[in-house]
Amino acid sequence: MIEGYVDRESVTSGGVLGLHVSTDAKEFRVRFYRLGSELTHLGESESYQGVFQAPPPHPDGIEGHASPAVDWELPRYAFRVPPQWPPGIYLAHLVEGDERQAGEVPLLGDGDIEGFAREFFVVRPREPGRYGRILYKKSTFTRHAYNRSDGEGVARASSLYDSPVYREGDADEPRGHKLSMHRPGGVIDLAHWDAPFIAWLERCGYAVEYCTDLDLHEDPELLAPYDLLLSVGHDEYWSASMRDHVDTHVAAGGNVAFLSANTCWWRVHLTDGNTAFVSDTDHHVGEVYPHLPATDLWWAGPPDGVGRPENALTGVSFRNGGMWPGDWPGDRPLEGFTLQHADHWVFEGTGLRDGSDGRPADRLGGGTALIGYECDGAAFTYDERGVARASGVDGTPESFLILGIYLLDPVNEDLHRFKWGHWNCPEREPAITSPRAATMGLYTTDGGTVFAAGTVDWPVVCGRELDAGVVRVTRNVLDRLSHRATTTRAGSAGT
Repeated sequence: MIEGYVDRESVTSGGVLGLHVSTDAKEFRVRFYRLGSELTHLGESESYQGVFQAPPPHPDGIEGHASPAVDWELPRYAFRVPPQWPPGIYLAHLVEGDERQAGEVPLLGDGDIEGFAREFFVVRPREPGRYGRILYKKSTFTRHAYNRSDGEGVARASSLYDSPVYREGDADEPRGHKLSMHRPGGVIDLAHWDAPFIAWLERCGYAVEYCTDLDLHEDPELLAPYDLLLSVGHDEYWSASMRDHVDTHVAAGGNVAFLSANTCWWRVHLTDGNTAFVSDTDHHVGEVYPHLPATDLWWAGPPDGVGRPENALTGVSFRNGGMWPGDWPGDRPLEGFTLQHADHWVFEGTGLRDGSDGRPADRLGGGTALIGYECDGAAFTYDERGVARASGVDGTPESFLILGIYLLDPVNEDLHRFKWGHWNCPEREPAITSPRAATMGLYTTDGGTVFAAGTVDWPVVCGRELDAGVVRVTRNVLDRLSHRATTTRAGSAGT
């Protein structure tokens, strides 16, 4: 058995990557790959002496479960990243055995990204912005929230959602569920959302640089060299500093494309030298909810929440969206978004109709599982022509233009058992704000433009080129927003 994690999920080209590995093999080595138009093998480390270290026990004494709340302190090995490696997301594959045994292990291919004995990391350029003006943010905090610390043949089921650890807090850290980012667990989300979209970006020739949530949290100047920030896939957990830095970016004329959903739902607080975080959520410990109301919900007002609705930034919120029942990714509708404002630049070259010609409106992404697994929406009403318009009552900017909408039916009502945390839960909001709907749209401030796809699987449908309309819309958004243009007004149709 072999498993591990990295010191930090990003490293500057030419810098040192710290790998923490536990194995019962006498020796091991690490194979390195870069995600691009295809998975490219770049080389292999020297042989390292293997050391086995058992995971820390769960503090609640749950048999078979490791602690998700503490640093596992696995043995550390250093690898210097070659300075010629270009910016990107990289995969480290841990391979057991001596040279002969390792040589019998085949190289990974495009279909082998997901699995155990793997870890990913970002390589950043020494001169930010040198390679491209688009910055792709890998949602690493969300990855850690869902990481169960499982291994090959070992189901530890220890995460924020499985056997979480709740602490009352003290002078050094706030109250909430605690998660260490120094735990193994393999690769899942990268294979589903990021890999196909990154491959598509490179096939299309987009010049992109990469960062992690922690990079954005720590560096208030991180976004300055870039014109467009990409949030991709499932981007649920944000720190206040992340939020502040993106708000500043938009106000200064920078653009954001949220090709994601369930975005900025819970606030996190970094601890332990930024190797762990705490979030006061509504996840139960055993059969008990440790603290209600959960105070790290972004949209709810203080003292029972943060009081900064996420849709004030993104335009949309999981509060007015939803998800589907069953295991991830669950059953999915295939109808796609009903189109509005087909004359908008977002739809240029798609040939899609919005129904204003008397014929039925086209469905963007129809026939694909574009909607969900989780999706975000804006509170809206229908005008006299049956066009959905954002009401703004939930914090969405008044200029937010709804370009596509899908009424969610059915919605997983089981989540109402999280009575303090999801949607129009009666304890927080007695009146329903709006019909729940996946909502695609955008708005422009006096500074930059913000586009919201409103669904987590937008990058999957685009990256795998499952729908020509989704691909063209994505290209239109990237081409337009990868250059700052503070005079662009996107708050009305046809601009």
